[in-house]
Amino acid sequence: MRKTCLNTIYGLAKKNSKIIFIGSDLGPGVLKKFKDSMPDRFYMEGVSEQSIVGMSAGLAMEGYLPYINTISTFLTRRCFEQIAVDLCLHKLPVKLIGNGGGLVYAPLGPTHQAIEDISILRTLPNMSIIAPCDAIEMKKLIEDTVKLKGPLYVRIARGGEKIISKEKDKIKFGKARLLKKPKNYLIISTGVTAQLALDAAEIFNSTQNDVCGVLHFNTIKPIDYKNLIKYTKKVKRIVTIEENVLSGGFGSLILETLNFHSPKDTSKVKKIGLADKFIDKYGTQEELFKKNNLTANNIVKKLLK
Repeated sequence: MRKTCLNTIYGLAKKNSKIIFIGSDLGPGVLKKFKDSMPDRFYMEGVSEQSIVGMSAGLAMEGYLPYINTISTFLTRRCFEQIAVDLCLHKLPVKLIGNGGGLVYAPLGPTHQAIEDISILRTLPNMSIIAPCDAIEMKKLIEDTVKLKGPLYVRIARGGEKIISKEKDKIKFGKARLLKKPKNYLIISTGVTAQLALDAAEIFNSTQNDVCGVLHFNTIKPIDYKNLIKYTKKVKRIVTIEENVLSGGFGSLILETLNFHSPKDTSKVKKIGLADKFIDKYGTQEELFKKNNLTANNIVKKLLK
């Protein structure tokens, strides 16, 4: 997914001379074609995340369109003040591309696990957030980012995720996607948890005398409240699934939105996500998913409780 994201940015840069790429602590071969063909618009600044946010703000004020790429934890935790004051306050069109959202860097421990990036950034005025489910969705959403006003955070998963989208699918920034039509049960996903949601719906539909659907939000902020209300009104039970702490995360956003627009539907919602603690276990992303009950079977259990 990261490769698709960066290659799409390279393609956009070839068409738009205002696009600039700024990397921090990335591998030497990242976007080599960009560096070789457009060296005046390619910067690799080392371990200096706060500096590159400030640098991008200055470039944006001069009319450029900076795309920043580094590890999610350092981009969100270390640079929070710069993002808030330099970017969001001035509504500058800087794109923040965070590698390793969620538990991607599971082998490296809690310092590298971006388990609260959604919670942190969605509090900021003028900030937009996307979390694509696969490479196809990533490509189409990144293509939309050039015209987007204000800062944007792109939550990138590990890469190599199963492709669940199709090229013909209507994928747009700010619009939720109905991946599976519901009857009385609904799973609401974001990012790569869409695959878990589809797996859970398949288990549910093969074992229960009912139909569970999947509503996927590739855009977390601004939330597509119209489609959220449309589908939550039709069902009797809802489970949200996220690779983020439950405190202030995606599930909380769903409940807040329903509480504002359709309060009676909030009682239908149960949340699945990470507990309010640092992950002190090491292993693969899949192992930590299981350790923290981010599984299709657990989603089904929540639906039936």
